Amino acid sequence: MKKILLILGVLVIASMILAACGSAAGNQTGGTAMEGLPDLNGKKVVVAVENAYPPFNTIDEATNKGVGWDYDAVAEICKRINCVPEFQQAAWDGIFPAMAAGEYDWLADGVTFTEERDKEVDFSTPYVTIGQVLLVRADEAASLEDFKSDAGKLVGTQIGTTNEMVAKETFPDKEIQSFEDFGGAVLALLSGDIDAVMIDNVSAAGFIGENSGKIKAGSQVTSDEKLAFVFPPGSDLIEAVNAALASMEADGTLGTLNKKWGLSQ
Repeated sequence: MKKILLILGVLVIASMILAACGSAAGNQTGGTAMEGLPDLNGKKVVVAVENAYPPFNTIDEATNKGVGWDYDAVAEICKRINCVPEFQQAAWDGIFPAMAAGEYDWLADGVTFTEERDKEVDFSTPYVTIGQVLLVRADEAASLEDFKSDAGKLVGTQIGTTNEMVAKETFPDKEIQSFEDFGGAVLALLSGDIDAVMIDNVSAAGFIGENSGKIKAGSQVTSDEKLAFVFPPGSDLIEAVNAALASMEADGTLGTLNKKWGLSQ
């Protein structure tokens, strides 16, 4: 009887050890970081995305899954530094206070670096430089100067963005129509409620692709905005992500992703 109890005890202890190992393994990606890069040991990271900003992030209607440059880039970065991304949809309005408070580990949403934002949150190294354009209806012939001089030309954009800042600076005499997201601004453009949307040239291309023949990129307004990932202040992810981005740039992966999603030619 004692021998049976002893065997049972050994089996129980063995099962507990295996369970513990299994639990630990469950936190791993099943691999290690790329040689020479930081290893996050399968750490789960919560990545905020808007899912309304093509080609960076949007929902594929056929699969109901998130797709875009952000999804591909974050997946590649985590593959290199051994982390597990958990994407969560977040509204743009209020995202910077949320990041500053650490509600998310990482923001991937085509965010422009500004010194003002850098006081509130931390940024990765930039991954692309873009510009801003006026997105207009396909039959629009007005130039940038025409838009400036014609009080009847209405301009919209997304609230709380650098696009909104540039719109107000470019058209100081206009009341800029600010929408919750660019999708709403584009719908207003298509319906004729506004005449142009101030938007990044990359995202303009994304919306043009979704509305073929209906809208086009009009006048170029800026050309020097650097996009980067956003993190809570002092995040220990920044160094690892920067190292991964550097390796992706060195081996051509970053350039390939940028071309795939239209961030570069």
